[in-house]
Amino acid sequence: MRIRDLGVIDDAVVELAPGFTAVTGETGAGKTMVVTSLGLLLGGRADPGLVRNGTGRAVVEGRLELPADSPVAARAVEAGAELDDDGALLLSRTVSAEGRSRAHVGGRSVPVGLLAELGEDLIAVHGQTDQQRLLRPARQRGALDRYAGASVAEPLARYRETYRALREVSASLEELTTRARERAQEADLLRFGLDEIAAAEPVAGEDVELAAEAERLGHADALSSAATLAHAALAGDPVDPEALDAGTLLAQSRRALDAVRHHDERLAALADRLNEVGYLLADVAGDLAGYADDLDADPVRLSAVEDRRAVLAQLLRKYGGEENSLAEVIAWAEAGAVRLAELDGDDDRIDELGARETELRAELAELASEVSQARHAAAGRFAEAVSSELAELAMPHARVTFSISQVDDLAGIEVGGRTVAYGPHGVDEVEVLLAPHPGAQPRPIAKGASGGELSRVMLAVEVVFAGADPVPTYLFDEVDAGVGGKAAVEIGRRLAKLAESAQVVVVTHLPQVAAFADRHLVVEKTNDGTVTRSGVKVLNDEERVRELSRMLAGLEDSELGRAHAEELLAAARAPRHR
Repeated sequence: MRIRDLGVIDDAVVELAPGFTAVTGETGAGKTMVVTSLGLLLGGRADPGLVRNGTGRAVVEGRLELPADSPVAARAVEAGAELDDDGALLLSRTVSAEGRSRAHVGGRSVPVGLLAELGEDLIAVHGQTDQQRLLRPARQRGALDRYAGASVAEPLARYRETYRALREVSASLEELTTRARERAQEADLLRFGLDEIAAAEPVAGEDVELAAEAERLGHADALSSAATLAHAALAGDPVDPEALDAGTLLAQSRRALDAVRHHDERLAALADRLNEVGYLLADVAGDLAGYADDLDADPVRLSAVEDRRAVLAQLLRKYGGEENSLAEVIAWAEAGAVRLAELDGDDDRIDELGARETELRAELAELASEVSQARHAAAGRFAEAVSSELAELAMPHARVTFSISQVDDLAGIEVGGRTVAYGPHGVDEVEVLLAPHPGAQPRPIAKGASGGELSRVMLAVEVVFAGADPVPTYLFDEVDAGVGGKAAVEIGRRLAKLAESAQVVVVTHLPQVAAFADRHLVVEKTNDGTVTRSGVKVLNDEERVRELSRMLAGLEDSELGRAHAEELLAAARAPRHR
């Protein structure tokens, strides 16, 4: 992760690694900015006040190494991001001094909300001022379910499938019953339309044919007169035998050419073409005579055609589509008949759905009870394990319990003689309670613990839960606040244990905790008189002894402090290599 112009950090690179990484440094050196940077990178709230004085913006960039089957990688790719050549995902967050914030995932600009969405599955942050991931009841229920394993997972999977089926059946039933009036009105409209179309018995293309017939019948006199005149001009008028016509003139032309055609082939060809014209002229004249004889003005037929066209036009206005054709009217009738059959069968469908809903509710109640019983059984084991861990973390009298309850709901399902609300995860509301000392009333951990106690409770929960939580990285900010001595050693030991199954990053002031780290980073601050700069350095073995000595005695080169630091490192390493 690279941090630029954030708080006291000018430009620093934080190289995290698998296992347990400790981050230490003098007060005010910028350790908190490392935590803040991770928060920004994973969708946290942007505070323009954190932008370094004299600069326009702060930038945090990170590179995530993800397994091939990571849901985070899949979600990022779904959002349009690209992984680099090594399959890693690049994240970036920019905060301007004016308060504007921009986010990038895999080289693509994205809403900041996507970073927060990815962060939910990437990192669990535990700090004294953070809203802890496990403080949310939904997360507590999920943690308990994963801890319980198959005893909850198997019936819960069946419950969710039944829940989904019940929701679908109930939605269909509600739609059918609450929209009975609308469905009846729809059925009446469909029946009227189908009866109207059935009475008319339209045929596809009929309207086009009738339009042509109406046009012909409406102009029958004009058409007959024109055909008669044209025939007379071509073949002669019987009333006036002396009048010239096209046929007579054509015959004269043919005779003139036939007399001399043997003198020139070109003229002979023209004479042949003139013969063809003669045949065509005779055909056209005959067709005109037949057309005039067949054409008869029929007012009765014209009236019938116009009446039929009016009926069809009414159907087209009501049921025609974009093309305004009778084919669309016929298609509407076919679809309407299918829909009417569905509506007429709704009463039977309502009875079927009602019976199915009753059956699913009974099945869901049985599965909900099975899930709830398994949760109660797992809750006792989980709480006892967490309480045992707290005893080693300077909270010997603290007791953790689970409150598992249900909310009454008249519209819910009956479980154990009560009608309770149900949801996709069952009927239980799960909450972790803490009694920090004997006689104290158990209260939700967000209210029953101080900042330092809360971090230790979260650490205890995560240690007990190690390996079952899909989140790959944990960040603890001063989880050791308010403790020291043996309790600090036990905190370090448990962080190391958690790091066996996940990546753990801890910001700490205690050398007893830092000694257990696989990798030690120190935030160093220098002041050149004008600008404060911070850098993050990876310590080698010798530098680590000096840093632990400083944390122990306040003096890096104190012989006593160095001896104590070396002793701490040896003690921290010994149990892990036995």
